[in-house]
Amino acid sequence: MNGIDYFNKLQKAFVIAEAGVNHNGDLKKAFEMIEAAVNAGVDAIKFQTFKAEKLVSGIADMASYQKHNLGSDMSQLEMIRKLELSFDDFAELKAYCDRQGIMFLSTPFDEVSADFLTEMVPMFKIGSGEITNIPFLKHIAQKKKPIILSTGMSSLSDIETALSAMHCEGASDISLLHCTTNYPCPFNEVNLRAMLTIGQAFKLPIGYSDHTLGIEVPVAAVALGAKIVEKHFTLDRQLPGPDHKASLEPEELAAMVKSIRNVEAALGDGIKRPNPSEMETMIAARKSLVASKDLEKDQLLRPEEICIKRPGSGLQPWLIDVIVGKKLRKCVRKDELFTWEHFMGDQDD
Repeated sequence: MNGIDYFNKLQKAFVIAEAGVNHNGDLKKAFEMIEAAVNAGVDAIKFQTFKAEKLVSGIADMASYQKHNLGSDMSQLEMIRKLELSFDDFAELKAYCDRQGIMFLSTPFDEVSADFLTEMVPMFKIGSGEITNIPFLKHIAQKKKPIILSTGMSSLSDIETALSAMHCEGASDISLLHCTTNYPCPFNEVNLRAMLTIGQAFKLPIGYSDHTLGIEVPVAAVALGAKIVEKHFTLDRQLPGPDHKASLEPEELAAMVKSIRNVEAALGDGIKRPNPSEMETMIAARKSLVASKDLEKDQLLRPEEICIKRPGSGLQPWLIDVIVGKKLRKCVRKDELFTWEHFMGDQDD
């Protein structure tokens, strides 16, 4: 798969349902999330694959949003351990996605996990936290698969450095997601126009990974030109866990997909022309040249004998100067629309 061509040629935004770790380490919940994603109409569901001991040190503290959402002061390692699925679990999830007809994706957080996923995913999604992890980025790049890179917490310089490292290892097929790494992200920190800045700076397919509450911002991102949209979802926002509170529930995910598709349909092709559905309205709403009183055959038409009224099925108003002074070849009743037949055969003008 050539991701650059793939995303640029798509007529619709590629929507990723971010299951992440919202399965809470429960394989049954992960299967249920796949079913919910299929029902919502997304293009792919994405999990997170990691070995807890390789991802987090024993002294790492949880992020403030994780402490808030969990209401706990456990270490980040303790939290991550509870959310880890085995490689065998992911093999089952991949097989189930194939049977359900939805693309399976998973973000690796260590090299061992990346190696495991290589034959399972059509492309790699790299999280924002890895953008300065140059050895890891190079490891992914060497696999010669399309890459989607989230850019939360980063500057253009950070992105440029990451891209350069991956390009040096042969990666040529990279897409970039604008992101604000906060769960939930307040609207005044979204800075959605930065997505456009990223696209202008690097001339790569762009998208948006959303952590706001609700569906407005990802829909707006598509209206601005996002080729990829990623959104966290959960089976139940009240479940315990670090990401549930900033996630959509299944019916909200379906509403987001529907809204995105409606906006895409509304964007159209950019050609300004009357739509077929407007033709009947055009006749009713536009105006024509109309006789202001009863007029007799053979008289010369004067300006005061013409008015402009609906409907628009007669001679258009811009033709008024053309018919003034013309000889009528037929009688015209008051409010009758002028047509060329009223002047046909006129040899005197």
